[in-house]
Amino acid sequence: MLADLEALVRCESFSADHAAVARSAEVVGALGRRLLGAGPETIVIDGATHLRWTFGTPRVLLLGHHDTVWPMGSLQHHPWSVADGIARGPGVLDMKAGLVQMFHALASLPSPDGVCVLVNGDEEVGSATSRELIEESARGRVAAFVLEAAADAGGALKTARKGTSRYDVVVRGRAAHAGQEPQKGVNAAVEAAHQVLSIAGIGASMGAVGGAHPVLGLPTVTPTLLSAGSTRNTVPALARVSVDVRVPTPAAQDRVDELIRGLTARTPGARLEVLGGSQRPPMEPESSAELFALASRLAAELGQEPLRGLAVGGASDGNHTAAVGCPTLDGLGAVGAGAHADTEYVEVARMVPRARLLAQLITRTRTRTR
Repeated sequence: MLADLEALVRCESFSADHAAVARSAEVVGALGRRLLGAGPETIVIDGATHLRWTFGTPRVLLLGHHDTVWPMGSLQHHPWSVADGIARGPGVLDMKAGLVQMFHALASLPSPDGVCVLVNGDEEVGSATSRELIEESARGRVAAFVLEAAADAGGALKTARKGTSRYDVVVRGRAAHAGQEPQKGVNAAVEAAHQVLSIAGIGASMGAVGGAHPVLGLPTVTPTLLSAGSTRNTVPALARVSVDVRVPTPAAQDRVDELIRGLTARTPGARLEVLGGSQRPPMEPESSAELFALASRLAAELGQEPLRGLAVGGASDGNHTAAVGCPTLDGLGAVGAGAHADTEYVEVARMVPRARLLAQLITRTRTRTR
């Protein structure tokens, strides 16, 4: 498993570099071919490379991704290493170790029959090209097991996730010379400042109208990136505010969308344009409850420590599988911490037990009927 993990980590797969993702797909495909005895269906959509294996009539979906957030060349300052039971390297936790565990778990069974494996290549940038493929692969299945990393360093599974939306609020003003005739301009930067405050207040307004969820909490609406202007001596004619939204329910997602699209300009002459929208629907606790109970029983049978479940703010492709009615359990991948950071690591000793748990989950669910 460590040799396979090293091969995946050493093949960098930055989401924005489609050629790198294609090379990674070849490495992942070869791993699956060796362990499962069959090559994948390779699906390229708008440059992103996805892989799918289908064995018999699938009842269970195993879901992962092979792209990472790490720019090309990250291995130079964040090299692959294993020391004192800790594996490090770009993407080792999110989620190349999860892929290794997935393939080895499935290979440990007498047959992969009844299982569909989907590994997409654009999860870290929102799964725009793979969403329909994920939904298609999940419809009608009795279970989807998502090999994203555990929810914390203790190994908790992810039993609920907030949904995500992303927006860009574009402000259009009018340029003018900042020294000679600023009064002839319409300052897009000033208008953007008004919009930042309005956007920041939307989350609080959701709480006032009952937008809280007992497990996932309140929606969060966060202005993030902000840009304006072209030169130091010109009244800005253009500004842009990026907005990150996390929501606990579909109703909250719809309400936030309505409020953001209802933003109005405060500065005379300024105009607003709202781009973007919902990305992933929420994965509510009900979608994972039965599978988490089964996983807890299986962990006990295997002599493993009791499982814990956590609701998290981050989204994954498990949000899509849950949204189409497929029972979904997430966070079954590697145990470690530091995803997306130089501190990213995996506990090597936890890889085999997690793979054994997944193997038992596949065995117990693939003969079920909906």
